[in-house]
Amino acid sequence: MLNKNNDQYIRWISDLKQKIQQSQIKAAIQVNSALIAMYWDLGKEISERRFENTYGSGFLKQLSNDLLNAFPEIKGFSLSNIKYIKSFYLFYNQNFTKSQQLVGEFQNDDNSMLQQVTGRFEKPSNLHQLGEEFPKKLFLIPWGHHIQIFTKCKNVQEALFYIDKTIENGWSRAVLLNMISGNLYQAQGKAITNFSKTLPDYDSELVKQTLKDPYIFDFLNITDNFKERELENALIDNIQKFLIELGSGFAFVGKQVEMKVGNQSFFIDLLFYHIKLKRYVVIELKTGEFEPEHAGKLNFYVTSVDKQLRDDNDNATVGLIICKTKDDIIAEYSLTDLHKPLGISSYELRKILPDQFKSSLPSIEAIENELNKNLK
Repeated sequence: MLNKNNDQYIRWISDLKQKIQQSQIKAAIQVNSALIAMYWDLGKEISERRFENTYGSGFLKQLSNDLLNAFPEIKGFSLSNIKYIKSFYLFYNQNFTKSQQLVGEFQNDDNSMLQQVTGRFEKPSNLHQLGEEFPKKLFLIPWGHHIQIFTKCKNVQEALFYIDKTIENGWSRAVLLNMISGNLYQAQGKAITNFSKTLPDYDSELVKQTLKDPYIFDFLNITDNFKERELENALIDNIQKFLIELGSGFAFVGKQVEMKVGNQSFFIDLLFYHIKLKRYVVIELKTGEFEPEHAGKLNFYVTSVDKQLRDDNDNATVGLIICKTKDDIIAEYSLTDLHKPLGISSYELRKILPDQFKSSLPSIEAIENELNKNLK
């Protein structure tokens, strides 16, 4: 049991209160940055002092009570949040040894933003190993976003991916959660493409990272055995959610866009323009399995857009087939000798629940029994 008269604990609490007061002053200037920095340093203090080893699990509750009494206006010192704060520090600190490949991505710099924001707070130990850019990223997203990221990601690299995407796209917490549960980290850049053969080296990987496999269309409410036009209309009816799923930079141009070639008219399912990549993106929807002739048709559409819509300021048009299912080998063969940059992805209408959640869901019978009980 923790003895509140313990000199070591009293000195630490006194010092901790002083640091938090200083952080509150800084928070008036940079609220979120100071808050995250304060949480990081508090998590570091809790982890390194190891009072839990001496006083048991009741230590965190005692710490929570003492901080709440000292700072009743701050809601972030509840027991549950204190546990999150400790986990936040441990998640990144314990993963450093597994994340050494990240070191080369950033420039080391002793003048970190953390020192600018937190005054007397120490620079987090080991954090500098990931360079100056890493702590800055931590400070740019809200605490609620952080909780979703470090409790659901498997490693630092995956967490950094979602931090980057949140900053880049301005995701709300709900959108972030949707992207994590949709496995965007695993899906992005996984579309089968011929970009390495049809685009310059500096463009190939960049464009590939704008595509993913699979796309998750769980926001659609359409019946089974729907046709391609129904899928197309449903996506356009939910264009805002569809654009979020496509990713940052996509702008909708039109559906069933007419292209006149010779004496005939051809109609592109969906046409987008990627503002950041400065190129048109042709999307063809298929409700069944991918077939080789789909690639040939898409190649034709991309050629027609290049010849009729693309101007000198636009980069090469890209084509993407989004189908229900595909054989990866057939897809790769189909793109081999085509000279336009094309990609092939699949889609899912509903997210598949992880196995650990399936067992916790009630059965239909259990739900009916509960409803009957309530009615009675």
